[in-house]
Amino acid sequence: MERAERGQRILEAAGELLLAWGYRRVTIDEIARRAKVGKGTVYLHWKTKDSLLLAVVLNVKWRSQRQHLTRMRSDPLEILPSRTMRSYYGDFLKEPVLRAVHTEDVDILGRLSDTAKKEFAELMALSDQVLLRYLEVLRHHGLVRSDLDVQHQQYALLSTSTGFFMAEAMLYDRAPENPEVRGDLLAETLRRMLETSPEEFRAPRTESNSLANSLRYGSMEEAVAAAAPEVIALYEQLEECSAAEMRRQLRE
Repeated sequence: MERAERGQRILEAAGELLLAWGYRRVTIDEIARRAKVGKGTVYLHWKTKDSLLLAVVLNVKWRSQRQHLTRMRSDPLEILPSRTMRSYYGDFLKEPVLRAVHTEDVDILGRLSDTAKKEFAELMALSDQVLLRYLEVLRHHGLVRSDLDVQHQQYALLSTSTGFFMAEAMLYDRAPENPEVRGDLLAETLRRMLETSPEEFRAPRTESNSLANSLRYGSMEEAVAAAAPEVIALYEQLEECSAAEMRRQLRE
């Protein structure tokens, strides 16, 4: 068995046990048994239980980043905050480890959540920088409002999205039953709060219409096409750094 394939099997086994048993009960012996490898083989890949389980968390987030890049490359409209976060919300609903991370589920993650914040501090800081620059790019191309401070927009985007993610655990008995409806509500909230509407791009250029006159493109599609390469490059950088962090967690 190739080293990479063996490592992936160990990661999958560790993820299954993390969800089924929680951080405290998972052992390297059980992971090895589930992956059908020797205990020593697990340690050939990861130095400790924590480094392996951190890799499980990072692998899930990295996979979501790659899916996001694929969506943006196939449909540039996915760069809009409402579309981006709606799609990410869909990833969140489908991936139990991602849900545990965003809701800080201590039954599953135990102390792993605090450890991840320390281990991935540089990556999290880069993610914040990328998000801020992403909003600046969209503002430059007229795709989000420019009458708010960009850092306030970043906070609004993060806090609103986090609220929807946390509501899955805290408001499950009051939420719309259909997850598509919940995703649509998140998208509509962000669209109204942050984005320039398609109609504003098509509005007549008159002396009284200062907003229309300030827009550089005749349609939202033109603005999106112009902004997409720079946005994609930003997220490619983040995805590459996540891959590098994955390699760092491996035993040399």
